[in-house]
Amino acid sequence: MENEQKIYLFENTPVPKAVAKLAIPTILSSLVMVIYNLADTYFVGIINDPIENAAVTLAAPVLLAFNAVNNLFGVGSSSMMSRALGKKDYETVSKSSAFGFYCALLFGIIFSLSCTIFQMPLLNLLGADSMTAKVTASYMKWTVNFGAAPAILNVVLAYLLRAEGAALHASIGTMSGCLLNIILDPIFILPWGFHMGAEGAGLATFLSNCIACLYFFIYLLVKRNSTFVCIHPKKFYPGKTILIGVCAVGIPAAVQNLLNVTGMTILNNFTSSYSADAVAAMGISQKINMVPLYIALGLSQGIMPLISYSYSSGNQKRMKETGLFALKAMLSFMLIITTLYFLFAQTFIETFMKNDLIISYGTKFLRGFCLSLPFLCIDFLAVGIFQAIGKGKEAFIFAIMRKIILEIPALYLLNRIFPLYGLAYAQLAAEIFLAAAALFVLRRIFT
Repeated sequence: MENEQKIYLFENTPVPKAVAKLAIPTILSSLVMVIYNLADTYFVGIINDPIENAAVTLAAPVLLAFNAVNNLFGVGSSSMMSRALGKKDYETVSKSSAFGFYCALLFGIIFSLSCTIFQMPLLNLLGADSMTAKVTASYMKWTVNFGAAPAILNVVLAYLLRAEGAALHASIGTMSGCLLNIILDPIFILPWGFHMGAEGAGLATFLSNCIACLYFFIYLLVKRNSTFVCIHPKKFYPGKTILIGVCAVGIPAAVQNLLNVTGMTILNNFTSSYSADAVAAMGISQKINMVPLYIALGLSQGIMPLISYSYSSGNQKRMKETGLFALKAMLSFMLIITTLYFLFAQTFIETFMKNDLIISYGTKFLRGFCLSLPFLCIDFLAVGIFQAIGKGKEAFIFAIMRKIILEIPALYLLNRIFPLYGLAYAQLAAEIFLAAAALFVLRRIFT
C-alpha cells in the first residue's frame, strides 16, 4: 500500500503538489544544514577571535570535498533508483541503493585515513599559516579525521530515501543531526561551556552526524518490508549495469564538486594573503550567501526523483511541467533575496562578528556574491535535470565550464584588477554565461 502511494505521487499527483511534497522537505533539510553551518560561524564568532573563525573557513574546502563522494554515490545511485522505479525494475532499485551505501562507507573511511596521514601538506594547501594551522587541525580532527564516514553516510542515505519519494523521512534524518548540532555548538564552543572554540564546533558536528545516521538505520530497520531502499550486504552487487548507471551520473557530479573545492581553495589562498580578518569576513559572507543557494539546491534535488521517473516512463509533458514550475518559483525567490542581501549586507555581516574591519570586508564581499544568485538557480536546476535523466556528459561539461573555463580564471583576473574585492565577483562573471547556456540546453531537452 505504501509503495502504491509512492507510485501515485510520481504518476498522478498534480505537478505543483508533487513538487511541494518532494521539494519542501528537501529544501527544509538543506536550509537547516546551512543554518547549522552558520551556527558554527556564529558561535565561534562570539569568541571574537579572527583566528578561530579563520580556521573554520580554511577547513571548509575539505568538508565541501565530502560532497564529491556524496554526489558520486548519492546522486548517482538515487538517479539510477528513480529511473529503475519508472521502469518498474524493483530489483535494480534495491541493488543500486546497496551499491551506493557500501561504496560511500568505504570511500568515507579512505577519506578519513588520507586526511589524517597527509595532514600537514593538506593544511599548507588550504592556506593555513603558523597562526591558523593548529586551530584548523583541531577543527578537522573531529569533522574529517573521525567524522568523514558519518558525514558522508548521512547525506547519501538521505539521497537514497528521496529517490523512492520518502522526502519527508530523508529530511527528518538530516534535520535531526542539524538541530542537535545547533544545540551542542554553544555547549562545546563558548566559555560558559567546555570553551573548546573551533574544535568544539567540530566535535558537535561529528556527534550530530552520528545521530543522523542512527535515525536512518532505525528507519530502514522499521520499514524493511515497505521500502525499496536496501543496505543488506547480499544486495551489494557491483554489476556492470549498475556500475555504469551510477557512475555515468555520479562521476560528473563528483568532478563538479571537486572543482568547487578547487575554486574555494584558490579563493581562500588569495584571501589569506591579505589577513586573517579578510579570511574570516570571506567565510562569513560565503555562509550567509549559502542560505538561498542551498534552498535552490534543495529544490533542484527535490524534484530529481519526479524528473527521473517521468523521463524513464516516457511522460515528457509531466517532466517539462515540473521543470518549468520549479524554474519560475526558484527565480522569483532569488530575485527577492538578492535585493535584500544587497541592501542590508552590513546588517547581515555584523550579526556574526562585532569587528569593524571584518564588517567592512564582509559587506563588500556579500554584495558581490549575492548578485550571482538568480543565475546560479538556473544553473543548479539545469544540472539537477541532467543528473535526473542520466545525462552525465552535459553535467560534466557544465562543471568544466563553471570552474576551469570561467570562474577560476576570473578569480585571477579580478583579483589583479580589483585586489581582494574583485574575488567576490568571479562567480557572477561565470554564472551569467552558464545561465544562458543552461536555458539553451533545457529548451532542447523539453522540446
